[in-house]
Amino acid sequence: QVQLVESGGGLVQAGGPLRLSCIASARTFSRYAMGWFRQAPGKERVSVARISGSGGSTDYADSVLGRFTISRDNAKNTVYLQMNSLRPEDTAVYYCAADPNWGVVRTPNSRYWGQGTQVTVSS
Repeated sequence: QVQLVESGGGLVQAGGPLRLSCIASARTFSRYAMGWFRQAPGKERVSVARISGSGGSTDYADSVLGRFTISRDNAKNTVYLQMNSLRPEDTAVYYCAADPNWGVVRTPNSRYWGQGTQVTVSS
Protein backbone atom coordinates (compact mmCIF):
# COMPACT_ATOMS: atom_id res chain seq x y z
CA GLN A 1 0.00 0.00 0.00
CA VAL A 2 1.30 3.44 -0.99
CA GLN A 3 -0.02 6.63 0.51
CA LEU A 4 0.39 9.88 -1.39
CA VAL A 5 0.03 13.35 0.08
CA GLU A 6 0.05 16.44 -2.14
CA SER A 7 0.86 19.96 -1.03
CA GLY A 8 1.65 23.34 -2.51
CA GLY A 9 -1.65 24.31 -4.03
CA GLY A 10 -3.16 27.74 -3.61
CA LEU A 11 -4.27 30.94 -5.28
CA VAL A 12 -1.93 32.55 -7.80
CA GLN A 13 -2.23 35.30 -10.38
CA ALA A 14 -2.07 34.48 -14.05
CA GLY A 15 1.50 34.35 -15.26
CA GLY A 16 2.83 33.33 -11.87
CA PRO A 17 4.53 30.14 -10.72
CA LEU A 18 3.55 27.46 -8.26
CA ARG A 19 5.24 24.24 -7.22
CA LEU A 20 3.34 21.18 -6.12
CA SER A 21 4.87 18.39 -4.08
CA CYS A 22 3.72 14.84 -3.48
CA ILE A 23 5.34 12.68 -0.85
CA ALA A 24 4.91 8.93 -0.96
CA SER A 25 5.02 6.35 1.78
CA ALA A 26 6.44 3.63 -0.48
CA ARG A 27 9.52 1.81 0.79
CA THR A 28 10.80 1.39 -2.75
CA PHE A 29 9.66 4.66 -4.25
CA SER A 30 11.87 4.30 -7.32
CA ARG A 31 9.85 1.27 -8.40
CA TYR A 32 6.90 3.51 -9.14
CA ALA A 33 6.27 5.72 -12.10
CA MET A 34 4.56 8.89 -10.91
CA GLY A 35 2.02 11.10 -12.54
CA TRP A 36 0.22 14.37 -12.02
CA PHE A 37 -3.40 14.74 -13.03
CA ARG A 38 -5.90 17.56 -12.77
CA GLN A 39 -9.64 17.80 -12.66
CA ALA A 40 -11.53 21.00 -13.28
CA PRO A 41 -15.16 21.38 -12.11
CA GLY A 42 -17.50 19.39 -14.30
CA LYS A 43 -14.67 17.86 -16.30
CA GLU A 44 -12.85 14.55 -16.37
CA ARG A 45 -9.59 13.94 -14.58
CA VAL A 46 -6.78 14.22 -17.14
CA SER A 47 -3.10 13.46 -17.15
CA VAL A 48 -0.77 16.46 -16.98
CA ALA A 49 2.66 14.88 -16.69
CA ARG A 50 4.39 11.64 -15.76
CA ILE A 51 7.88 10.56 -14.81
CA SER A 52 9.56 7.18 -14.75
CA GLY A 53 10.88 5.56 -11.59
CA SER A 54 14.44 6.62 -12.28
CA GLY A 55 13.39 10.08 -13.41
CA GLY A 56 15.00 9.50 -16.78
CA SER A 57 11.80 9.73 -18.79
CA THR A 58 9.09 12.35 -18.66
CA ASP A 59 5.98 13.07 -20.65
CA TYR A 60 3.59 16.05 -20.75
CA ALA A 61 0.15 16.93 -21.97
CA ASP A 62 0.26 19.35 -24.89
CA SER A 63 -1.59 21.96 -22.84
CA VAL A 64 1.28 22.28 -20.32
CA LEU A 65 4.30 21.47 -22.47
CA GLY A 66 6.97 24.11 -22.01
CA ARG A 67 5.30 25.56 -18.90
CA PHE A 68 5.23 22.67 -16.42
CA THR A 69 8.14 20.48 -15.29
CA ILE A 70 7.83 17.21 -13.43
CA SER A 71 10.75 15.94 -11.35
CA ARG A 72 11.40 13.57 -8.51
CA ASP A 73 13.80 13.09 -5.62
CA ASN A 74 13.91 9.39 -4.82
CA ALA A 75 15.93 9.99 -1.67
CA LYS A 76 13.01 12.06 -0.35
CA ASN A 77 10.21 9.92 -1.79
CA THR A 78 8.86 13.05 -3.43
CA VAL A 79 7.66 14.07 -6.86
CA TYR A 80 7.26 17.71 -7.87
CA LEU A 81 5.34 19.66 -10.44
CA GLN A 82 6.82 23.07 -11.18
CA MET A 83 4.16 25.17 -12.89
CA ASN A 84 5.15 28.39 -14.62
CA SER A 85 3.22 30.91 -16.70
CA LEU A 86 0.00 29.78 -15.11
CA ARG A 87 -3.28 30.50 -16.87
CA PRO A 88 -6.85 30.65 -15.55
CA GLU A 89 -7.58 27.44 -17.45
CA ASP A 90 -5.02 25.66 -15.27
CA THR A 91 -7.43 26.04 -12.35
CA ALA A 92 -8.25 22.56 -11.05
CA VAL A 93 -7.69 20.07 -8.30
CA TYR A 94 -4.31 18.47 -8.91
CA TYR A 95 -3.69 14.85 -7.96
CA CYS A 96 -0.57 12.77 -7.92
CA ALA A 97 -0.68 9.11 -8.80
CA ALA A 98 1.67 6.16 -8.57
CA ASP A 99 1.82 2.93 -10.50
CA PRO A 100 4.55 0.38 -11.18
CA ASN A 101 3.65 0.51 -14.86
CA TRP A 102 4.81 3.48 -16.96
CA GLY A 103 1.97 3.03 -19.39
CA VAL A 104 -0.71 2.94 -16.72
CA VAL A 105 0.40 6.00 -14.74
CA ARG A 106 -0.98 8.35 -17.36
CA THR A 107 -4.45 6.79 -17.11
CA PRO A 108 -7.25 6.90 -14.50
CA ASN A 109 -6.36 3.28 -13.73
CA SER A 110 -3.26 4.27 -11.78
CA ARG A 111 -3.06 2.18 -8.66
CA TYR A 112 -2.53 4.82 -5.97
CA TRP A 113 -3.85 8.35 -5.63
CA GLY A 114 -3.42 11.31 -3.37
CA GLN A 115 -6.29 13.36 -2.01
CA GLY A 116 -5.64 16.31 -4.31
CA THR A 117 -4.66 19.94 -3.86
CA GLN A 118 -6.54 22.92 -5.24
CA VAL A 119 -4.85 25.29 -7.66
CA THR A 120 -6.70 28.47 -8.54
CA VAL A 121 -5.33 30.91 -11.10
CA SER A 122 -6.90 34.36 -11.14
CA SER A 123 -6.97 36.51 -14.25
